[in-house]
Amino acid sequence: MSAELRIEVAGPLTSVQDRGRPGYAHLGVPRSGALDRPALDLGNRLVGNPPDAAGLEITLGPFTAVAERAGTIAVTGAAAALRVGGRPAPINAPVPVRAGDRIEVGRAVAGLRLYLAISGGLTPDPVLGSRSTDMLSLLGPPAVRPGDRLPVGQPAGDPAAVDVAPRPVLGGPIVLRVAWGPRADLFRDAGRLASGQYTIRSESNRVGARLDGPALTRADTAELPSEGIVLGAVQVPASGQPLVFLADHPTTGGYPVVAVVHPADLPLLAQARPGDSVRFRGPQQ
Repeated sequence: MSAELRIEVAGPLTSVQDRGRPGYAHLGVPRSGALDRPALDLGNRLVGNPPDAAGLEITLGPFTAVAERAGTIAVTGAAAALRVGGRPAPINAPVPVRAGDRIEVGRAVAGLRLYLAISGGLTPDPVLGSRSTDMLSLLGPPAVRPGDRLPVGQPAGDPAAVDVAPRPVLGGPIVLRVAWGPRADLFRDAGRLASGQYTIRSESNRVGARLDGPALTRADTAELPSEGIVLGAVQVPASGQPLVFLADHPTTGGYPVVAVVHPADLPLLAQARPGDSVRFRGPQQ
């Protein structure tokens, strides 16, 4: 009988995520996967998993689960208190667990999303080559709920002794590098995007980060045909307030894309909370 991770507290949103399922946009399937992929990658390295192993993406917390088998875990991403078997444990480090240990992750005090990697990885049935939960198309396993029992694979490697991969500073304003998008010429004031300050709205989710700030005004208001949307696209709906599409974004859309965020900067949005400040930096800045 395979080992399982028994969920007791799942917080506002916890889902299984790996590196996603790229390559299916032509079928209308988003990439999905961990929003802060470097954080999940770090967790997998720390516990000795291959890079494509699945873990848990925990939004805000708190989160509690019981490990049925001895092994190693790592919690990465946002900053939060961690207790394993009733004892304080470090984050961003490999932590041994005994069979029956309770893993308790507190509410994030900086950043928004935490990642729990466990030796052997989580092994729900893959869909189109990925175990990721897609909150838009509902592909993959459903969002994690209390009482769920998640299957865990066999460990494939030894835990890391140390990992010095740099992590971005959590909290405070963030700056996102952008390249101008295919429809920047439809706006009278596209440059305002790179000169104004925006804040993250509470409606933001895994589909996209919605922003409040200087509205962008279209010079041409003619209806657009639906066009392809890429990860990091900055779309401007009728309100003029931009939104940045994240991992569970739709594959097409009818509003103009004014810019595209550099892929390396998207993890910053994964850790931004409602009310945090966002600035964009254009290619010439």
